[in-house]
Amino acid sequence: MRDATQPETTHKFGTPAVYFTAIATLFGAILFLRFGYAVGTVGLWGVFILIIVGNMVTIPTALAISELATNKRVEGGGEYFIISRSFGLNIGGTLGIMLYLSQTISVAFYVIAFTEAFEFFFQYMSLQHGIDLPRQVVSIPVMLILSALVIIKGANMGLKALYVVVGLLILAVILFFLGQPADHG
Repeated sequence: MRDATQPETTHKFGTPAVYFTAIATLFGAILFLRFGYAVGTVGLWGVFILIIVGNMVTIPTALAISELATNKRVEGGGEYFIISRSFGLNIGGTLGIMLYLSQTISVAFYVIAFTEAFEFFFQYMSLQHGIDLPRQVVSIPVMLILSALVIIKGANMGLKALYVVVGLLILAVILFFLGQPADHG
C-alpha cells in the first residue's frame, strides 16, 4: 500500500520522445531505401515536389493536432483520444479505424524495408551456397523477437531503443554529407 505522504510518480514519455519518433520516421526506411529509387524514377526536382506536397499535408495536420492537444489533457490512446474527444463518437470511431489501418500498414512497410536492408545476405547465400532464401527468414524472427520484447519489457524499452536508433540515423546522415562520390572509372 502506498504511503499518503509519498508523491505519486507517473511515467511519462515527454517531449524528446515525440521529437525522436518524428525524426526516426523522417529518416527511416523511406529515406535510405527508396530515396534513390524516387530520384531515378521522377528526377531530383520531382522528388522535391513530392517532399513539398507531403509537407503540405503533414504540417497542417500536425498543427491541427497540436491545437487540439493544447485544449485537452491527452490520455491513453494518443491520437485516437484527441480525435474521438474533439469530433465525437461517430467521426472519432471512423477516423480511429483509419488510424488503426494506417498504423498497421506502416508497420508492414517498415518490416518490408527492414528485410530489404538484408539484400546483401540473400545475394550472398544465393551466389555462394546456391540457396534462395525467402525474405521471411529475416522478417518473421525479428518481428517475433521485437513483439516479445515489447510485451515483456513494455514501451519504455522501445523508447530507450528509439534514442539509439535516432543517434544512428543522425550519424548516418552526417557521414553521408561527409562522404565522397564513388569513382567508377
